[in-house]
Amino acid sequence: MARICSIRGTRVRSGGKIHRSGLAKKKGGIGRHVTKVVKRTVSPNLQTKRIWVPELNRFVRVKLSCRALKTVNKNGAYATLKAAGLV
Repeated sequence: MARICSIRGTRVRSGGKIHRSGLAKKKGGIGRHVTKVVKRTVSPNLQTKRIWVPELNRFVRVKLSCRALKTVNKNGAYATLKAAGLV
């Protein structure tokens, strides 16, 4: 299954990590120099949850990010899942 949030659509992003060498000027060196840039992925914090929806009188199993879980707590399960097209 893909690493995508069912509610917000948050997915894996790519970025770069900068490798540096040398001693900082503050510590008596000649400064930090970039030696290479490495590609890396940034994954969302996904959780698989069973959410109780009182309007449907059943549980709904969704894979969502922690930010989406806060949205469910704030706006209610039924309204959030309906806006995402899951109910």
